[in-house]
Amino acid sequence: MTARFNHTIIAAKDTAEMAQFYRELLEANDLPAWGPFLNLSIGEGVMLQFAAPPMEFSPNHFAYLLDDAHFDCALATIRNRGYERWADPQRTRPGEINNEHDGRGVYLLDPAGHYLELITQPYL
Repeated sequence: MTARFNHTIIAAKDTAEMAQFYRELLEANDLPAWGPFLNLSIGEGVMLQFAAPPMEFSPNHFAYLLDDAHFDCALATIRNRGYERWADPQRTRPGEINNEHDGRGVYLLDPAGHYLELITQPYL
């Protein structure tokens, strides 16, 4: 069997706020919640599980591949909500997007402080 990515747990002190953010930005769908997990589904059956960690956590980086129409909608949401955004992971180009890898990309932080990258073309 070829390995495929199935799910990840994303640490968040406010799981409801995080779920709402991801629903709006990634057009994620609700899944049944259980235990400490508030669950959403994105493309190809990947599950995002939000849970409050028992300790402090370091921010992670999550990159999401979007088609052009979804990127346009996500970018409009980012702008309308006034979220800070950058064209680069070093955050030296605020308010911009990039046109790298024959596509478009943008970086932002989610409500828990995790780094998000939205791209329209994979790197490889």
